[in-house]
Amino acid sequence: MKQQLALLPKAQNVLNDLGENIKLARLRRKLSTAQISERAGISRATLWQIEKGTPTVAMGAYFQVLFVMGLEKDFLKLASDDELGRKLQDAGLLTKDRALKK
Repeated sequence: MKQQLALLPKAQNVLNDLGENIKLARLRRKLSTAQISERAGISRATLWQIEKGTPTVAMGAYFQVLFVMGLEKDFLKLASDDELGRKLQDAGLLTKDRALKK
């Protein structure tokens, strides 16, 4: 039995948007679900779940679909603009005291 993954509504909305973006990219390329799923090595049902933003689909399957459509570099954009993380890191940096001159 598959384990259910409970996401916060905001997180699920992000996945839904990602799935919709993938679907729109496929449609703009005039590729069928059969073509994408065959090239990505996944079932059409899995592609359908990706396009719906299902959270239990493996990240690798999402990547394969993006790769097939030439969008694999978009995957590198995930978490690349970590403004909050950089601010937290900068706030935690301590300046070293200079050695006293002799």
